[in-house]
Amino acid sequence: MTKLDSKQDRLRRLGVLNPHPERVRAPWFQSNDFFDARDLIQVKYEILRHVSVDGASKADAAELFGVSRPTFYQAEAAFARDGLAGLMPKPRGPKGAHKLNLEAMAFVERHLEGDSSIHARALAEQLESELGISVHPRSIERAIARKKKP
Repeated sequence: MTKLDSKQDRLRRLGVLNPHPERVRAPWFQSNDFFDARDLIQVKYEILRHVSVDGASKADAAELFGVSRPTFYQAEAAFARDGLAGLMPKPRGPKGAHKLNLEAMAFVERHLEGDSSIHARALAEQLESELGISVHPRSIERAIARKKKP
């Protein structure tokens, strides 16, 4: 039998652990076991509910829950668009091989057709010199692997 993970560990693993639970000053989070300031989704939902149902101002609610006003507005828009799922944090950074566009991949494929043993490092150097695109060799390897998948 395995030991159950603590709730905090599960929240961290799911990416929804509030990095600053100490900033949540809403009284119901202090006096009720149902409310958990470590649960980022619950905190975001409650700030939205506090404004919508309790009639609190957005600025006061943001301060009470220890978030910035831009964070409140982002949560509000995400909830309006996607419901509870919109309150889940989104991965940061680029969402794909943005440097290896169609032109760059065509360049890579042409060079691979001519010499299939060419290394990603050499391809990266040629992309830089001929197209002015700086790409890490590992990014090229990943892109080639994606192309090979059915």
